[in-house]
Amino acid sequence: MAAGKMTPDLIERLPPVRGRLTAEAPLARITRFGVGGPAAVLFRPADPEDLTQFLAGKPAEVPVTVVGVGSNLLVRDGGVDGVVVRLGRGFARIEITEMTVSAGAAALDLNVALSARDAAIAGLEFLSGVPGTIGGALYMNAGAYGREMADVMNAADALDSEGGRHRLSPDELGFDYRRSALPEGWIFVGATLEGFRGKREEIARRIAEIGDERHTSQPVRGHTGGSTFTNPADGPKAWELIERAGCRGLALGGAKVSEKHCNFLINTGDATAADIEALGEEVRRRVAEKTGVTLEWEIRRIGQPLAAGPKEVRP
Repeated sequence: MAAGKMTPDLIERLPPVRGRLTAEAPLARITRFGVGGPAAVLFRPADPEDLTQFLAGKPAEVPVTVVGVGSNLLVRDGGVDGVVVRLGRGFARIEITEMTVSAGAAALDLNVALSARDAAIAGLEFLSGVPGTIGGALYMNAGAYGREMADVMNAADALDSEGGRHRLSPDELGFDYRRSALPEGWIFVGATLEGFRGKREEIARRIAEIGDERHTSQPVRGHTGGSTFTNPADGPKAWELIERAGCRGLALGGAKVSEKHCNFLINTGDATAADIEALGEEVRRRVAEKTGVTLEWEIRRIGQPLAAGPKEVRP
């Protein structure tokens, strides 16, 4: 059953909001892959207080799923039950105080890096190479070019499943490689990040270098969810293992392993979420068979699948 089938009853059970509640809202258009089914209900809260009151007033059994700009997300074709929360403008503030950057969870990582540049704050340049928002970066301890969120976060603000507000330290978040220990059902609403005094021109140069490197080495203009698998703790990186297993350019349905960077999966134009996920699982199978290493998904996968017939894998 597609997620939207439960919508009429669900809408009636939700508390009033100042933001927007949309029934059977398409999610494919807000993800970088451009695939996936609808949200039973999509909620765009006006601001943190609106979200707080919603969480405090909604029925406890209604599931809530948070999405950002869909840069590291695969929504399955059957859609997502319950309420999908998408944080928008009311969560995108960026404020500078000395060497500290305070950012809402919906602030784009790139915009945070550029704001730090303008204030001559160094140490946050790596965020220009992380496609997504601060909330998502916190959730997965995102990193690139030698740094990660654990290196720069002073504190994070989050709401629990009942709307209670919490300020969390790095130790409380238990950062590990590409993950945090945020309790199930909690939602990041903002964070404070710490940099150090730098020279604006040097910071700008580093951001430009990161941009050039990304465009040279990654399929950033394609419909892709970014890095598909996390790098193993030891040994070769994920892309090297995928290369060894002969998966560069492998295709299934409308999904394909990027020939530019083989730890990226691409929607070539008519892929389904099932195509992308099945191709990823085939890559994992071949890598494990060839190298003995089991790759772990970095891309977050949500929602329900739809029944579909098997498709042939093409070299």
